[in-house]
Amino acid sequence: MKRLLIALLALVVAACSSGGDTGNFTEPTDRLEVLSWWVSPSERPAFQSLVDAFTAANPQVSVIDNTISGGAGANMQVTLASRLVAKDLPDVWQTLVGTSVRGWADAGHIVDVSDIVTETGLANTMPQPLLDSLTAGGKQWGVPTGAHRGNNLWFNLHALARAGIAPPQAGYTADQFSADLRGAAGAGVTPLCLGAKDRFAAVELFENTLLSVIGADGWSRIAADKFDWSGPEVREALGRFADYVDHADPKARDLGWSEAAGKLARGECAFLVMNDSVYGELTAGHVTDGVDFGRAAFPGTDSYYIAIVDAFVAAKTARNGVNALKFLRTIADPATNLAFNKLKGSVPVRADVDTSSLPPYQRAASQALWHDTILLSMATAELGSPAFQQGLYDAVYAYLGSHNERAFIDTVQNSVTVPIAGR
Repeated sequence: MKRLLIALLALVVAACSSGGDTGNFTEPTDRLEVLSWWVSPSERPAFQSLVDAFTAANPQVSVIDNTISGGAGANMQVTLASRLVAKDLPDVWQTLVGTSVRGWADAGHIVDVSDIVTETGLANTMPQPLLDSLTAGGKQWGVPTGAHRGNNLWFNLHALARAGIAPPQAGYTADQFSADLRGAAGAGVTPLCLGAKDRFAAVELFENTLLSVIGADGWSRIAADKFDWSGPEVREALGRFADYVDHADPKARDLGWSEAAGKLARGECAFLVMNDSVYGELTAGHVTDGVDFGRAAFPGTDSYYIAIVDAFVAAKTARNGVNALKFLRTIADPATNLAFNKLKGSVPVRADVDTSSLPPYQRAASQALWHDTILLSMATAELGSPAFQQGLYDAVYAYLGSHNERAFIDTVQNSVTVPIAGR
């Protein structure tokens, strides 16, 4: 559902050109409207830290917080689409780098923020692949809040101990993972938690499985629309994916991602595969890294960092444009960036942020961001066209129940159009 909404939003974005309308970027106002989808126990305090930093510097401005709950962002896409048609976009809103940012920029609905990216030092302190993901036509169009790592395997140490399973270490393989899932099931422990009600969670599991088979070279072929979706690599990935989901929580389709994280925290399952938004949820649930839970790179992806990067953009028609740009500058501030990421479970994208105060997981993730190969995520609509995103979501979700390899391949192949990422 979420990818369908994003695909529909992409069509609306393309159809509703800006028509030359411009907002108020010269006269100061006393308001700012911000739209986001962050509502979970870890997301909400992190978002509030951005608002607090902005209002501390701009006490005369009232922030209108129009956070939209539900659907892991899907409901916000509906709101954006309807407000775009009504020519009533918010001043600033949350989106993702890559395809999402470029779509808004190509349609002329957001402002060029290259000056902010340069003047705040982002241009010289971000990893080049992430700077490129904000760039279209040689200009930058959004300001990132932080980077989540998508290719993570989380595990509950108490559940593993009950099942007699050793915690995964570096170099953990797909064969070991499959064996441990079987071992957990044999010991009466639910092997794998999965929040499949939020469809991106299952797509992330498939995405990580595919990466473990095809590596960075395969990712490049996907971005260039040169990947063979009917080839042996996909068939191998589907075989592994089928094994994993066959060991998933029987209630997976009724659980959202944060509910699945909660079950992991309580030791009601052994493993969970998802981006490190999970880390913020686990710590918000008062469980301790290294005592109650552990983490490793998803099997076969140790040297890769699937970067899931949220960003905020400013509407070209913003009524409170002066404040919108001030808000984006606030996000880019190193101190604000550190405070936000500490709460969110993500890591700063600036090399000049001192991460020594972050917990061990986030320090390790920060090092990985700067040393591993950075790849954009298909699951979060950073890589590929909107039609491709919808096709992948449809294919993965149908495969959960049917394990029909041919149907999966046909659905994805029919969705592959002109790629957006890498322009």
